[in-house]
Amino acid sequence: MRIDILTLFPDMFSLFNESIIGRGKEKGLYSIHTTNIRDFSKDKHKKVDDYPYGGGSGLVMTVQPIRDAIREIRKVNEGAVIFLGPKGKTFNQKMAEELSKKDGLIFLCGHYEGIDERIYADIDMEVSLGDFILTGGEMAAIPIIDSILRLREGVLGTDESSVEESFSENLLEYPQYTRPEEYDNQKVPEILLSGHHENIRQWRRYMMLTTTRERRPDLYAKHVLSKDDMKILKKFSGMEEK
Repeated sequence: MRIDILTLFPDMFSLFNESIIGRGKEKGLYSIHTTNIRDFSKDKHKKVDDYPYGGGSGLVMTVQPIRDAIREIRKVNEGAVIFLGPKGKTFNQKMAEELSKKDGLIFLCGHYEGIDERIYADIDMEVSLGDFILTGGEMAAIPIIDSILRLREGVLGTDESSVEESFSENLLEYPQYTRPEEYDNQKVPEILLSGHHENIRQWRRYMMLTTTRERRPDLYAKHVLSKDDMKILKKFSGMEEK
C-alpha cells in the first residue's frame, strides 16, 4: 500500500517511523510519502490561503496549489483522494477495514477556515473524525492512517491480532489480565486460570457483550446477536444470579 499525504506540516507524520507501525514500514508492507502543499504555490511568497469572497473571518486554502499537488501525486498514486473535513462521513472501524484493502490512498489535510469549494471536484471522499474541532487535518489524518495500516496483513506480526479487537463487530473488547495473579487484593478471574479454552472463550464473549451493552448502548444496538451469543448471555447471567 502507498499512502500520500498532502499537508502544510510534513514533519508531523514522522511518528509513523516509530513502534509497530514503523516496523511495518521497514518491512516494506506499506510506504508513506508526504508532500508540502506550499511547494506547489505559484505565489511569489508561497501563500496557500486568502480571504474569502463575500467577507467573513479567517482565511481559506486556495485552489491552485492543492489542485496542482493532487495532479502531481496522481501520477504515482491512483488511489482515492480523501479530505479530512467536518462535512464528511464519520470514520469508524468498518471504514478502516474497507480502506485497508486499497493499494493506494491520498490524504488531503486542510487548515484555516477550510478549502475553496472548487477543490471538491478533485476529492473522492470526505471523512470526519468526529463532531469536534481540530487545528488542522493532520490531527485527524494520523489516527485514521494508523487504524488503516494496522489492519494490513503482517503489520501487527500475527494474522489474529486484530480479529477480536474493539469495534470489530460493534462490540468492545473483553478485559485482559497478566501477571501477577493477585495485586492489591485484586485477583484475576478464576475462569482465566482454569485452562478450559471453551469456557474462557464464552466468558470473554459474555464480557464483550455486557460491557458494550453497559458502556456503548449505541454500538450494542447495531450488533446482531447470534444463537451462540444468546446462549452465552443466558448461561453467564444465570451464574451471576446464583
